[in-house]
This record gives sequence, C-alpha cells and structure tokens, in this order.
Amino acid sequence: MASSYKKLWKLLIDKNWKKKDLEEKAQISHYTMNKLNHGRNVTTDVLERICCALECSPDDIMEFVPDKKGADNVE
Repeated sequence: MASSYKKLWKLLIDKNWKKKDLEEKAQISHYTMNKLNHGRNVTTDVLERICCALECSPDDIMEFVPDKKGADNVE
C-alpha cells in the first residue's frame, strides 16, 4: 500500500492555501512537505499537526492506495 495525499492538495485549494501556508501554520519543514509531495511516509505527529491546522481528520487529507505492482505481488 502507498500513501496518497491528493485529498490534502484539494483541501488546500478549497481553503485557498498555498503549501507554504501549510508549512507555517502546521509548523512542518520544507523537507516534510517534499515527502508529502512525493507520497512518502510521514509521522503521525506530522499528520496531527496538519489536521489541527486545517481543522480536519486524517481521512480528509490522505488515503492508502494499492501499489502499482498490484495487490497479488507480495514481497
């Protein structure tokens, strides 16, 4: 399973926020924002700070999607 933050980017658009606004209001680093941009894992602390800043829940900003290899390819 991979993380997808497409919901986060849509929410930022809906709130008319830029990624820089989120960095400042959620007190997350540019490095962490880069991880989110690339769908990489972040800590639950980061997700909590984002949710507090946006006044939302984790399922409003992220979802898990199957890997591109397919669900049957378990390593």
